[in-house]
Amino acid sequence: MDAIGSNTVLVFNNDGLGSTDYRELRHRLAKTYLTMILDNGYLPAAICFYTDGVRLACGGSPVLDELRQLAERGVPLVICKTCLDYLNLAEERQVGIVGGMADIIEAQWRAAKVITL
Repeated sequence: MDAIGSNTVLVFNNDGLGSTDYRELRHRLAKTYLTMILDNGYLPAAICFYTDGVRLACGGSPVLDELRQLAERGVPLVICKTCLDYLNLAEERQVGIVGGMADIIEAQWRAAKVITL
């Protein structure tokens, strides 16, 4: 079941999945989640990254392979420019397109559902 073009947008606003203090656990959960949506074909309309979530699109992220696969399947990965700049990570970005808050808002408003991970 390939749901690309679905009306769901995912949001990562943490460096991983959830809000636990255990970074390794957040990363492991994010990797499992992204792997499962790839394996099952539950492709969102877009994935937006802001605040600490932008770290997932940067060098050293444990989910870069999964994000690259999603992008190859046509899922736009929108990375907040303000957040990259504020965290001094602009040069570290490995995947996705750098966008502004307007791009994130547009993706969210076009969606019937926004899921914050």
